[in-house]
Amino acid sequence: MNAAVHDDLEAAAREELVQACDLGWRALAPCTPWGDTFEGFSPQGRPVCFERNYMWEDAAGGDIRVEVHVYEPRAFEAGVRLVETLPKDQS
Repeated sequence: MNAAVHDDLEAAAREELVQACDLGWRALAPCTPWGDTFEGFSPQGRPVCFERNYMWEDAAGGDIRVEVHVYEPRAFEAGVRLVETLPKDQS
């Protein structure tokens, strides 16, 4: 993957991660674990797949691990994956 494509996918992943974490721990806890994949467009207009996953970091009811993976269709392995943890004590 060239640098321009990687940068575009990373920008899309960062934007999606902010949105994925925006709900906060309290709103996400009742539906964790959960995941979804949907199609959309990167900041540069590239068709991409967005994958969001919410899972317990260590044990149910604790911190929530939020994973976002953005990739071009048919290029899952070449995507960008970002991870953030939502601490329970900051809910």
